Amino acid sequence: MTPAFSAEKPTPTLLKRFKATVAYDGTDFEGWQSQTNKNTIQDILERRLAFILEKPTRIYGSGRTDSGVHARGQVFHFEGEWNHPPLYLQRAFASNVPDTIQVLSVEVVDSSFDARKSATGKRYIYYITEGCASPFDLRFCHSLGHVKLDVERMQAGALHLIGKHDFTAFSGTRPRHQDPNPIKELRKLTITRNGPKVEILTEGSGYMYKMVRSLAGALIDVGKGKLPPDELKAILESKVRTALVPTAPAKGLFLDHVFYD
Repeated sequence: MTPAFSAEKPTPTLLKRFKATVAYDGTDFEGWQSQTNKNTIQDILERRLAFILEKPTRIYGSGRTDSGVHARGQVFHFEGEWNHPPLYLQRAFASNVPDTIQVLSVEVVDSSFDARKSATGKRYIYYITEGCASPFDLRFCHSLGHVKLDVERMQAGALHLIGKHDFTAFSGTRPRHQDPNPIKELRKLTITRNGPKVEILTEGSGYMYKMVRSLAGALIDVGKGKLPPDELKAILESKVRTALVPTAPAKGLFLDHVFYD
């Protein structure tokens, strides 16, 4: 007599591409990008993902954030074999990672999706506080002490920077970080005040190394009266990075959103 057996075949586990969005407080980390023997966001997420998927898995971010920079909407993609709903994968990220890193969403996407190459733009916000920041804001804004900012001057200066330009004068100077395409389009650059808090918001097609912090540093100097608003036009057109453009502290900067079509 032939023994009974089940004709049902196990569901095959297929390789899928996932898009994930993560938020983090960057204060205690050495940036996003993986580095040997460094405490980076990418390395922490990859170690957790290797445990979840039971194999080493590389993740690819929409771009780097420097040491001390924060994110509300950093995006990364990866490929893995996962037979459960993406929500369960998101929840699995919550264990054994620092509380200052939180994966907000995970979804299956087409294999052509690339977190960096598919991005059509990014939004960054830089936070400033006149006076001393409260203990609840201290890690997330640049405190100016007794300095007051003239927001109207800053807004006038920002008008010279909106549009498509060569932003070399507002980029980092290290050769290994030089962007082969310094032409970027700033679609929005606004400065707003809410009491002692001042916010610089920028949306653009892309950004060079330390470009947002450089824009913020120059605009802050305009607000302090150290630079005339029109000087930003001359600096931009020079295409040369000089000491006239300071780099604002990392802790005030947030990668707020990455745009995709």
